[in-house]
Amino acid sequence: MKKRKLFWIVLVFCLAAGAFWKINGFQTVRNDAENSPGLEKAADAVKEIFNTEPADVRELREQDVAETDSGHQEYYFRQLGDEEKRIYREMLEGIRRRDREFYLSSGEDDLIDKVYHALLKDHPELFWIHNREPVYKTTYAGADYCLFSPGYTYTDQEIAEIEQKIDQAYQDVASLTAAVSDPYEQVKTVYTYIIDHTEYASSEDDQNIAGVFWKNQAVCAGYARAVHYLLEKLGIPCIYVEGSTAGSSEGHAWNIVRLDDQYYYVDATNGDQPEFLEGDAAELAEHKTTLYDYLCPFPEEYEMTYTPSPEFSVPECTSSDKNFYVLNQGCFDSYDRGQIMDYCRMRLNNGAAVVRFKFSGQEAYDAALRDLLEENNVRYAAEYYMQLYGISSVEYHYGLLQDMKTIYLMF
Repeated sequence: MKKRKLFWIVLVFCLAAGAFWKINGFQTVRNDAENSPGLEKAADAVKEIFNTEPADVRELREQDVAETDSGHQEYYFRQLGDEEKRIYREMLEGIRRRDREFYLSSGEDDLIDKVYHALLKDHPELFWIHNREPVYKTTYAGADYCLFSPGYTYTDQEIAEIEQKIDQAYQDVASLTAAVSDPYEQVKTVYTYIIDHTEYASSEDDQNIAGVFWKNQAVCAGYARAVHYLLEKLGIPCIYVEGSTAGSSEGHAWNIVRLDDQYYYVDATNGDQPEFLEGDAAELAEHKTTLYDYLCPFPEEYEMTYTPSPEFSVPECTSSDKNFYVLNQGCFDSYDRGQIMDYCRMRLNNGAAVVRFKFSGQEAYDAALRDLLEENNVRYAAEYYMQLYGISSVEYHYGLLQDMKTIYLMF
């Protein structure tokens, strides 16, 4: 019985903005020291009797403020004023010791809130801090200092277990990048590693690196902090960024990296979209693919959806030189069917089951959609696939990332 040639086109998923999650803010709750037991009452008594600050506070004011912290880039620290930097160092030391409460040599609410936000953006390794609960500080009338109580999430045993998982993840990545000298390839390796080892899901740990490396589940804040952590360990300049999403009340978190003195967006959360291949297409192992559209995307395309928070400044991203499609000759300024078919044949000859390409402009992208999909001229790529593998029929699929002007063909 002669087999009949069968052509199926299935739109698997069409996504404009990708996955994102609301980022929880950090609320500071102010306590009245007169109603608080323990150390704060003792400090008040000392101040009343001797009309002076506690000795611990005086010692804090006398300490030198380090401008650098070994192993950490501290992008946001460098944006702080002198007094803010002092509080940052005091806060960092207390949190690293996991002190339940400790003095800060300022009681100014806005200053402390700003420094706390900067600290958490700079130090993803401080995963034991509450990021869903209020932060408490106890202030004193007429005094410029406070007791700070950040609150911690995990037991000592859990922290030890999480740190072991984090170290193992770093060792895995270090092994994968040991023979890789190109920083871009190292960024790509980290991007892929985080996506391959993380499920986008909400949980008690989803905002920090414990979610990624311990539970293998996180939302955008966890993804971005994990990317930041690994790239910083590899010595690649990387910034954790929080911001807003166009047309949505949801926040989002992503990264900015520096490569060859240019800044690029990196968004591992949006690169992890398994639903892009839901349905029958996903049953084929060769269809599993990482979406590299959010690895150094065109700045103007990314900024159509995401805007960083105005609380701190971030570097301007202007280059597309490290865009995945630009580097792999898969970005086209205009649409020409012959040129696209040549590219498809080249990718298929190299064993690809997923062929993807993008366009730098809307007009070219729209022309490709009309010719390849609406008029079904994508069949020429399918016919070449059948010829290449000596088969008489093939089911093929396509997917679109419209904001990125990208077309995926899956065989």
